[in-house]
Amino acid sequence: MRKNLAPLAALALAATLPAAYAEGSADAGAAKAGVCMACHGPSGNSTNPEWPNLAGQNAAYIAEQLTQFRAGQRSATPNAMVMTAQAAALSDEDIADLGAYFATQTPSGLEADPSYWKAGEALYRGGDKARELPACMACHGPDGNSPSPEWPSIAGQHSSYIVHQLQSFKSGARQNDLM
Repeated sequence: MRKNLAPLAALALAATLPAAYAEGSADAGAAKAGVCMACHGPSGNSTNPEWPNLAGQNAAYIAEQLTQFRAGQRSATPNAMVMTAQAAALSDEDIADLGAYFATQTPSGLEADPSYWKAGEALYRGGDKARELPACMACHGPDGNSPSPEWPSIAGQHSSYIVHQLQSFKSGARQNDLM
């Protein structure tokens, strides 16, 4: 049986996150976010389910993802060519500023389809021992608003985006430990 190494992985990542991620300027990020809004929507609330909502996401998490795109470490993910090209020109300061800006934005909040959310809630809260799946809330928080910068908040994300990310992890197309 696999052991849940998520807490250990979170501590390891926290030790490697540059301090600049937490020190970005939301005001400077607002001036730099125009290109981001073309896909991620006004104030980071995407209207296209192919792209994640960035509003309210932890600044350090956003910065880490942009850093991974810039380094080509997320090249097998959806829309990776676009994101890798966009992130390639960003400085560490730009990345920190964008993270700070989107962290201060208010998520619009999407709701699960009530016709089938019960099965998802059971997996989210309790995992599945038979398939060795831990409860999602162990990292993403009881309400989907992650209490840690190492794990993304998934509350308010498009369901199709979450499904695609999970499928990418399962297939190996996405291998970074962060969603």
